[in-house]
Amino acid sequence: MKIKVIFAAVCAMLTATTAAHAQDTTATATYGEITLNAGFTPDPYTVEVTAGGTIDAANIGAPCTGSIARAPDFQVTYNAGSLPFYIFVNSSSDTTLVVNGPDGLWYCDDDSNGGSNPQVTFNNPRSGTYDIWVGTYGGGTSQSVLHISELSTENRVPASNSAMPDTNLRATYGEVSLRAGFTPDPHRVSLMAGGNIPAGNVASGCTGSIARAPDYQIEYSAGALPLSIRTQSSSDTTLVVNGPDGLWYCDDDSAGASNAQVYFSKPSPGVYDIWVGTYSGGTTAAALLITETE
Repeated sequence: MKIKVIFAAVCAMLTATTAAHAQDTTATATYGEITLNAGFTPDPYTVEVTAGGTIDAANIGAPCTGSIARAPDFQVTYNAGSLPFYIFVNSSSDTTLVVNGPDGLWYCDDDSNGGSNPQVTFNNPRSGTYDIWVGTYGGGTSQSVLHISELSTENRVPASNSAMPDTNLRATYGEVSLRAGFTPDPHRVSLMAGGNIPAGNVASGCTGSIARAPDYQIEYSAGALPLSIRTQSSSDTTLVVNGPDGLWYCDDDSAGASNAQVYFSKPSPGVYDIWVGTYSGGTTAAALLITETE
């Protein structure tokens, strides 16, 4: 009996020791928590954290690496939509990421955000709780910034007096070829309007905030009909269009209320790159309508 009691006590001590040296998804996140809905603003949502800890993330399994704390650094409850979900870190040190997703699985990364910065990407994110640890590759601790975003890498451009949209980038929400007389009319695309580039950088009279990559691209075979590009949203949206002639066309409220319209009475055939902006910054759900009606 005495031997059994001692053995049980030793097992209890080993269990307690193991628990004390493992990450704990039930612990309160050190730097807070937030609930975010798809289309949240500002995007990215940022949190300053001290990366690192005393637990080896490799114990979780490959490809987890780095030193992390016991409690999550941050917790996000996310109500997913149609956009991808990105968790990434910027730091002057070599940092790593460990994320426990709503499915209970572990997702880890070291350098996918460029340089020595990590990123975990969910292309089809689930709704639910994401527990996040920011680790340090070489041990110790480091001041870092955790970013939560729905913006793709090419659209993460800080607002500045010189940033410009890029017509060479692939359109975020796709592309289509349309011929005069196309059906159904209007051609409709759901998207998230906005970005980090002031549309005023493009040309005088352009307003709002747009992304770096076009939101949508049309290759249009023109006929005798006009071509109208419009927005539809409960928020104040703007339009920026780069036409086949290489010129920029912009609008704020010509489609009525707070919706924008760029109208071509005699459209040229060719490629139209389209950005849907937000007048007051941030992002918002919107629809893009392509029509040949007045």
